[in-house]
Amino acid sequence: MKPLKRSARRSLLVAHVAVSVGWLGLTVGLLALGITAFSTADPATAQAATRAMKIFGDWLVVPVALFSLLSGLVLALGTPWGLARHRWVWTKFWLTLITVALSVFSLRPGIDEAAARGSVDIDLVVAPAVATATYLFITAISVLKPWGPTRRGRRLRRSAGAGKGAGKGAGKGAGKGVDERTPRRTA
Repeated sequence: MKPLKRSARRSLLVAHVAVSVGWLGLTVGLLALGITAFSTADPATAQAATRAMKIFGDWLVVPVALFSLLSGLVLALGTPWGLARHRWVWTKFWLTLITVALSVFSLRPGIDEAAARGSVDIDLVVAPAVATATYLFITAISVLKPWGPTRRGRRLRRSAGAGKGAGKGAGKGAGKGVDERTPRRTA
């Protein structure tokens, strides 16, 4: 994929962060509603909580999840970070892909069933709790950028360094002393 222009990259980054934080907030809201519906003795409160969960599930879960996945994918492919160059990006991609699939194929149908019954099983407390923990982990690795490059990322760095001649960073030991968290800029 062709690298994104600076203005497009920055705009997409803001949109990606906003929708991802929104996804985290959405799961916290679903968790609060799930706990309320599961733990209340009042049938009217349980029914109101499950109806609210259904509104979130019908209108927000799938579009927010898909936009988070797609915007992250475009950012990864359109910037020097790449999709499979750094372990944290690769981990974030797979966790996001898994959570999108679980949101679409498990969480949303579970919410629909609970709304039809008017009550919530423990599954609709556990699922948003696990999703919230996962999104917090994804957020942490996005900020901290741990683990350095993947084998592919190291190989690409070595080949880029070798292409620049025998200068600094070329040959054996390339990449040592370089901040592994910051990708090298490419044309």
